[in-house]
Amino acid sequence: MTYSINFRKRVFAVQEEEGLSLSETGRRFHVTTRTLFRWKKRIEPVTKRNKPATKIDMDALKKDIEKHPDRYQYERAKGLGVTQGAIWFALKRLEISYKKNSVSSKSR
Repeated sequence: MTYSINFRKRVFAVQEEEGLSLSETGRRFHVTTRTLFRWKKRIEPVTKRNKPATKIDMDALKKDIEKHPDRYQYERAKGLGVTQGAIWFALKRLEISYKKNSVSSKSR
């Protein structure tokens, strides 16, 4: 749950008005002291995590997709030395989505 900026500002305003310590302020508003320290550093809530891919070389993955478009994720993972889940997240990051069997079977 994200607290609004107004609430965060109000918490620090009450702390200033009443001369409370961070632990006393946290007890009063039912917020941990660590959260108050984080709010002091940056009052705005963080809405998006900007972290690059660290395990997978995205260029190597793109080349692998171009070279072997019909590979399963676990096969790509084995070739790149990562897990299948890491490949899934990387494909999602690249906005690549496809199904192996695009033609429906005769039984349907």
